[in-house]
Parts: sequence; structure tokens; C-alpha cells
Amino acid sequence: MALNYIWIAFFLIAFVIALCKLIFLGDVDAFKLLVDGMFDMSKSSVMDIALPLAGNMVLWLGIMNIGERAGAMNFLARIVGPFLGRLFPEVPKNHPANGQMMMNFSANLLGLDNAATPLGLKAMGSLQELNPDKETASNSQIMFLVLHTSGLQLLPVTIIAQRYILHAKDPADVFIPCIIATYVATVVGLLAVSIKQKINLWDRVIIAWLGGMTAFVTLLVWTFTTQLNHDQITLVSKVISNTLIYCIPVVFILGAMRKRINVFEAFIDGAKDGFGVSVKIIPYLVAMLVAISVFRNSGALTYLNDGVRWVVSQANLDTRFVDALPVAYMKPLSGSGSKAMMISTMQTYGPDSFAGRLGSVFNGSADTTFYIVALYFGSVGIKRSRYAIPAGLIADLAGVIAAIFISYLFFG
Repeated sequence: MALNYIWIAFFLIAFVIALCKLIFLGDVDAFKLLVDGMFDMSKSSVMDIALPLAGNMVLWLGIMNIGERAGAMNFLARIVGPFLGRLFPEVPKNHPANGQMMMNFSANLLGLDNAATPLGLKAMGSLQELNPDKETASNSQIMFLVLHTSGLQLLPVTIIAQRYILHAKDPADVFIPCIIATYVATVVGLLAVSIKQKINLWDRVIIAWLGGMTAFVTLLVWTFTTQLNHDQITLVSKVISNTLIYCIPVVFILGAMRKRINVFEAFIDGAKDGFGVSVKIIPYLVAMLVAISVFRNSGALTYLNDGVRWVVSQANLDTRFVDALPVAYMKPLSGSGSKAMMISTMQTYGPDSFAGRLGSVFNGSADTTFYIVALYFGSVGIKRSRYAIPAGLIADLAGVIAAIFISYLFFG
């Protein structure tokens, strides 16, 4: 229901703004800009997103099927079962969804979007099998979605690469702030959903896992800040992410060979569903991305930013962070839009400016909530998302606030 109201609001707000521009400012191109954006985005949703995603879906669902037959999912489920069992009490202990969710989280940690999406869609499909109401999101699906949208990422390779392209003096200087901001977003999202679902956060297993993950993130931050220089950070991030992504199919294949499974047939059987899932999500992608397009092209984000700047200035606070806020506005709406805003911010103010660095941290602090809700729930026919969007936006807001404070701490 929330998605319905938000979708309507995007179109109506864009209409009102365009109408005011036409009547009061004489902007005869106001509605043309919206219409052109609608047609361009509807085409881009299919040609640039859904069809390329189909290839990734075919590849990774095939690899996932090899892993399932080799027993990799059950192995992962046994390792993380005690923790996931507390967060996902509706999911049976040895259900394949546990391993699939862990694979998705692992791909996200490494910044491997191309692999994370097919793995996540597979996990959502498995959770849908357990869902008693096929049109309403279950507690498990909401918890999984919010943890995914909080965007926990330890290797922001794409952001560092883009800063390098724009000639930042120190492209990897946003590495640590990105890790901290996205970790804050993830923990806040987990807490918000856990409180709503009345999950016992004082359980020893949950405390041990959260403590362990916090210690790991702290150790990672310490290692990268004290043991490596910035060039080495970029190199290590790139090597680790690409090596691990290739190791996944290799390990699955070796496991399948050990069990004397026909690897090629297992891949083909799993890959068959990939294109069908991609076609199924096209209407949801077009609906959401077109609505975002008209909202953005109407100038609503610019007006919002101007209003925030006025409020901040009236409070006699530093307004430098406002220059980067368009990246934060776009992040829950569109990954490509957020990336474009980040690049625009760095081009306008410079990659080594406070706004340029903060824009990079914003882009790495969370994931695209509305896009992911439309994509993942659309893939399994969920029509009622319940509190998934509010919980996801709470995590996004926590990431934004953390990014601002951390950026002032690191970059002044």
C-alpha cells in the first residue's frame, strides 16, 4: 500500500510543479521534459536494465543450481543457521533460503552488484515458497529486504574507481567513511525490523554475531588505515572482489564433481528460470523508474534541496553538506540516478571538495530502497509490502546521518 501512495505522489507532484512552471514561469517545455523522460526511462528500464539483468540471472541462477546440488547452500546454512534462525524464525533450519540469503549478503559485502541481484531474487523466491499469503510480504521477506537495502558493503570498488577517473588526489580516502556509514545503516535497519517483529535482540547468539561483525569491521578499518596506503587499498579491494567472485563458481563446480553431478546439466536446469524472472519484473521496473524519472525531471529534488539549504542557513549551521544531499535523495530511488548525482557533485565542486567526498560516502552508505522493493517483491508477485519501505527508509536515513557526521570527522 505504501508503494501505491508513493507512486501516485511522484506523478502528482511532478504534474503540479510542471503546471506551475507553465502558468507562472512561461516554461513551455515543462511537460515536454516530463513526457520525454517517461519514454526514455520506459525504454531504458527494458533495454538497459531488464535485458542485461536477464543475462546475469541466467548465469547466476545456473551457478546457484550447481551449488545447491553440490551441497554448498546446506553448508552455508549450517554455519549461519543459528544467527539466521533468530532473525528469520519462519524459515526452517535447513531450508535452502538460508544459504541463498547468505550468498546474497556476501556478494553485497564485496560490492558485486551483478552477482548479488540474481542471488537475492533466488532467495526471495525461496522465501515466497514459505509465505502463506502470496500477495503480502512475510516477516522473513521484509527482514531480508531491509538487510539488503541497507547495503552493507566492505569494498566500495566502483566509488573508488569513479573518483580515480575524476582525478581525485586520493581516490580511496572515502573507503573507511563508506564502511562505517553503511554498517550503521545495516545495524539500524536490523534493529528497526527486529523491534517491529518482536525478535529478542538480547539473545546470546544475536549478540555474539553482531559483536563479531562489529569486531571484524573494526579490524578491517584498522588494517586498511594503518597497514596499507591508499594505492594499496584500491588494489587490494579490486583483487579481493574479483578473485572471490570467480572462486564461487569454481568451488561449486569442484563440489559438484566430487558428488559426480553432471555440472553442465545442473547449470542449464538452473539457468532456464533466469529469463522468465527477468521478464516478470519488467512491469514493476518500468512503473517505478518512470515515476522516479518524472519526479526528478520536474525539478522536485532541486526545490527540496533549496528548502533544506534555507532551513540550515537559518539555523546558522554549516551548509556545505547540503551541496551533496541530491546524492542522498536519489539513493533510495535509483542506483544509476544516485551515481549520476555523485559524479555531477564531484564535477561541480571537485572530487576532493567536502561535497565531492560526502557525495561519494552518501552513494556508499545504503542501497536503492524503492528500486529493490519493486524488483524483489515484483519478482514473486508481492503486492502489499507492509512496513518494508518505512523500515528501509529508516536504515537509509541512519546511513545519511552517519555519512554527514563521519565526513565532517574525516574531512572537516
